[in-house]
Amino acid sequence: MSEATARQGERPRLRFDRHELAGAFGDLGTDLPLLLGMILSANLHAASVLVMFGGLQIWTGLWYRLPMPVQPLKAMAAIVIAREVSGSTLQGGGLAVGLMMLALSATGALDALGRRVPKAVVRGVQVGLGLQLASVAMSRFVLADGWPGYVVAAVSFVLVVVLSGNRRIPAALPVVLLGITYAGIFHVDWRAVGGAGLEFPRPHWVGWEDVAMGALVLALPQLPLSVANSVLATQQLVTDLFPERKVTAHQIGLTYSFMNLIAPWFGGVPVCHGSGGLAGHYVFGGRTGGSVVLYGSLFVIAGVFWGAGFEHLAKAFPLPVLGVLLLFESLALMARLGDLVGAPGALVTALLVAVTCALLPYGYVVGMIVGTVLVWRGWQPAWARPRRDD
Repeated sequence: MSEATARQGERPRLRFDRHELAGAFGDLGTDLPLLLGMILSANLHAASVLVMFGGLQIWTGLWYRLPMPVQPLKAMAAIVIAREVSGSTLQGGGLAVGLMMLALSATGALDALGRRVPKAVVRGVQVGLGLQLASVAMSRFVLADGWPGYVVAAVSFVLVVVLSGNRRIPAALPVVLLGITYAGIFHVDWRAVGGAGLEFPRPHWVGWEDVAMGALVLALPQLPLSVANSVLATQQLVTDLFPERKVTAHQIGLTYSFMNLIAPWFGGVPVCHGSGGLAGHYVFGGRTGGSVVLYGSLFVIAGVFWGAGFEHLAKAFPLPVLGVLLLFESLALMARLGDLVGAPGALVTALLVAVTCALLPYGYVVGMIVGTVLVWRGWQPAWARPRRDD
């Protein structure tokens, strides 16, 4: 579909070709470990988590017609995994953050933030997330399987580099095929997987006490990251990659809230949109919502047919391969910093925000506030200013 047609308001067509299929695996390195960690730590029903997660992916792909996937809420997932928070509190936290985001969207606060937070700050948030993802990829995933893992990671890296931009063989497909082959030979207990029966989501009651506890323990730490990355940074990346499409912070906030007001009642985990997921789908070939629909369909099928054996399947897939996919997702995010190269002051501000986001507790909210104030005040370090004799 041409840009002119898209500007006229017609909904773009979905594609389901090999490039969309390759893009579908661009966010696997982020999602799979978080989902597995929450299922094990909070003793969640795996089929409910997988089917709801996949179903929301499908809905998002059909709604936006863009490779805008659904991701687990990272701050919530980290707290649940570290503290072994109960499933009821986790789902109460999902409802709480959904209500908070709905309030921000309905009052126009999200669009107001989108207008007032400078582009340099949004770029800094993207780079900060990219640094965190790259750190996880290199320090935890690539090193997770010893020398065999180094070899499979190196082969995966070479495949992505060599096939980057190849229209006939999208890079993610041979990489994922390599990972499946490696897992099938060395890790999978096929008897355990084959014994799983049909599973479906289970309705789940969420009480007000769960919402209150989830808001305090999970939603409040998560909200700043969601505003910065799930909404503002994602909206900016849609503008960067699809300038003909008009997607507002208000729209992203509404779909974010809708997902979290629905998923907990059926055993799903709290979710969001995210610039990292969008970058991952895009860098591996996704250009329409088809990549997200395909990605979600894989989770639905896994939940229905292998929900009981998901723990084994997820652990069997080689972490070094996930690490390579995650690394290129992070690089795609950090590459957006390139449009500030001609503006030294904005570039320094973005880097300051990125380091703050990546390294400090509550770094996303601190970085967003500090960076915005510095830009408003016209701050620019002396060593970043152009010299008079230039």
